[in-house]
Amino acid sequence: MRIGMAKVRTGKIPYLAIFFAGFLAGIFLMNIGRKTLLENTGLLDEYTLYQMKYMTVDGNALFVFVLRERLKTVGFLAVMATTYLGLLVTGGMALWYGVSAGMFLSAAVIRYGMKGVLFVVTGIFPQCLFYVPAMAALLLWCEQLCRALYSAGGAAPEMAGRRAILRKLLFLLLLAGAVVLGCLLESHVNPYLLSKLLKIF
Repeated sequence: MRIGMAKVRTGKIPYLAIFFAGFLAGIFLMNIGRKTLLENTGLLDEYTLYQMKYMTVDGNALFVFVLRERLKTVGFLAVMATTYLGLLVTGGMALWYGVSAGMFLSAAVIRYGMKGVLFVVTGIFPQCLFYVPAMAALLLWCEQLCRALYSAGGAAPEMAGRRAILRKLLFLLLLAGAVVLGCLLESHVNPYLLSKLLKIF
């Protein structure tokens, strides 16, 4: 594959390896920058958790907010997959998710020990049952689309024809549907689970 005048190696992007590399980097960054990233920002401090413990969550408003944010990510990746930067963006997104997860988990453990791990797990459940497979499938979809569009010689055979394009769009809509279900769980189920968990903090 060629982007501009540079050759890009073919083959699959190792998303899982990139994610875990980012995860370890996030743990490292949080620990070496503990004072700046944790103590000076109040990230996950007792005051924040106290507010979370007693606040009332409007599930419908939260749903609209998280849906907008999640679909913006889906749309951004889908659009970038049609450009020369598609592979760079998908790999970078996997790295960013890894770094974010590593830093967040480290912050929770530094603050609360093993209870912090429980907080993180509860914080992503049950929406992760939809988000994780949907995001993994979306990254693969974006990579395949980008490679098909910019492979040597023009559009690859799998992108030729209206039926093939419709299949790509249908799969993207199915992924968006999974994201919507995840948003419903994040806005209506997760706050209840977190409120129960926070009683032990």
